[in-house]
Amino acid sequence: MRKYLVTVLLLVLTVSCKNGESKEPFTLEGVVEDYHLLIEAVNQQDNKVYVVNFWATWCVPCVKELPDFVRVYKENKGRSDFEMVLVSLDRSSDYETKVKPFIEEHQLTPPVVLLADVKRMNEWIPSIHKSWSGAIPATAIYKNGKQIYFHEGVLSYEELKTLIQ
Repeated sequence: MRKYLVTVLLLVLTVSCKNGESKEPFTLEGVVEDYHLLIEAVNQQDNKVYVVNFWATWCVPCVKELPDFVRVYKENKGRSDFEMVLVSLDRSSDYETKVKPFIEEHQLTPPVVLLADVKRMNEWIPSIHKSWSGAIPATAIYKNGKQIYFHEGVLSYEELKTLIQ
């Protein structure tokens, strides 16, 4: 059993390394209770572009744009300077019954978290961007600890692709 575990660990390490460099994936997952964790995760001084899309399963325009985010993610996930996270604003009680099945049904391959910090919504919405009304979809892009772009509304595949290049 020990040999098996060591072999699996070595295989995972080998697969996760590219040209001698390891790329750590976005580490948040599931339900995030404190928005500070999300902000800290995307405000890194690591020369990566972090695309953060706020959406919900019940939001028709959000659902419409998600395939474009998935497409851009798939095209760029091998880049060492790129991360994407889809931040669901569904109710935390709906994570297991609605959000997880939605992720599977729509084959959402980027990391997905549910931000359940609703009590401090009036604090974190303007901290994402001072002009954000809280409407979704909304997308923020960060690089080296700074927000370099914010958009409230739907983004097309072409717009998103241009933004991250």
